[in-house]
Amino acid sequence: MYSNYFKKRVNCSIMEKDLSNYRKTYQKGELLLKEVPENPLELFQKWFHEVDKHFAEDETNAMTISTIGLDGFPKNRVVLLKKYTYEGFIFYTNYKSEKGKAIKANPNVCLSFFWHGAERQVIIKGKAEKIPDNLSDGYFESRPRGSQLGALISNQSEIVTDRVFLETKLLNAEKQYEGKDISRPNYWGGYIVKPVEIEFWQGRPNRLHDRIRYLLKEDYNWQIDRLSP
Repeated sequence: MYSNYFKKRVNCSIMEKDLSNYRKTYQKGELLLKEVPENPLELFQKWFHEVDKHFAEDETNAMTISTIGLDGFPKNRVVLLKKYTYEGFIFYTNYKSEKGKAIKANPNVCLSFFWHGAERQVIIKGKAEKIPDNLSDGYFESRPRGSQLGALISNQSEIVTDRVFLETKLLNAEKQYEGKDISRPNYWGGYIVKPVEIEFWQGRPNRLHDRIRYLLKEDYNWQIDRLSP
């Protein structure tokens, strides 16, 4: 049904492209089971620093977060990692946004990093929970003033008539808060994703990629396995 629907509305000759000849050889590194640390956060820190230093990534801390929406569909979007610790991975957003509502209903999420320059991926399954208010306050205060105002005036994920509507709200907010401090709105703040599984993927020749998976056990130690590519 859907195929016929779209055929009626598009020029099929320009909406079809064969990508089967797209090829790339992965050969920039290796990931051996005998060389990985017992804690995956140590390996994440090592990889993050290497990518940040040696490869021309636009934003090394850009990551995809996947949630299960209220409509039952998974949804991915790119956000920015702002801190990582041995406890987990922290990012900030509007709690009333689509992703915020999805996390409230189902805190099981997936994070993924793809660092194409290093031919590496990191895939993280975990549970998201709000961080304490004082930590969100501290980060909000460190943001540029324009970003503070943007968080204040944007009802993230809600329908707006046009861009002029947003720009007008911003101008009004600039006038309202001229010479004043901007407090963090209570609907905006941070989440920490506490991992239960982390997979490290290193591209290798002939599609025999290295995949090392860490699984958190009941005793809070990590089980480490190599997966078939």
